[in-house]
Amino acid sequence: PPLGGAVSRAVLAGGPYPVTLLSAVLHRIGADGRLNYARAAILKAFLVRAARLSGQKEDVSMTLDTTNPSIAYRLGRLFAVLEKVQEEAYDNSLNTTIKDRFFSSASANPVAVFPRLLRLHAHHLDKLSHPGRKTNIEKLVQEICSHLPADAGFPAHLPLADQGRFFIGYYHQRQDLFTKKTTPENGGQEEIA
Repeated sequence: PPLGGAVSRAVLAGGPYPVTLLSAVLHRIGADGRLNYARAAILKAFLVRAARLSGQKEDVSMTLDTTNPSIAYRLGRLFAVLEKVQEEAYDNSLNTTIKDRFFSSASANPVAVFPRLLRLHAHHLDKLSHPGRKTNIEKLVQEICSHLPADAGFPAHLPLADQGRFFIGYYHQRQDLFTKKTTPENGGQEEIA
């Protein structure tokens, strides 16, 4: 296939990955809603190689980067947190989640989706039974939103590369939400985020 040949040439020659690779991965994520390690790795490889070859620095880490300045990356993180709150509010018993309905459109047209998701988020927070959990989630949402430009609002459209950053931010935040953490407050006991 032409895509396979173009990717092989890019790997062997050290050239840029074809944009069709990025487009194909984004299309698959949009079609089936699955973002796994392999897809996230391809997105990261595309972005890092494109930046390196253009003389720019693409700062895509292996794990969650709370200092990443990319708006798209932060929106992906925000989507992951909003999804997690919905899951907890309904005890994973929903037939259709915000990811099922809005994942693809949130990555391409944030302004059309995020205002609605934030309104839903307020209702989902009210359904959480543990007050400490509500506080922790609110702090996390505020931390993510504090680095979004307040005056510009949500972007109307994200280009393909930024859609890749969105999905990487989502993937990193989801991984972090399910990582066991030890804190001095819980006596060194492990807890799920």
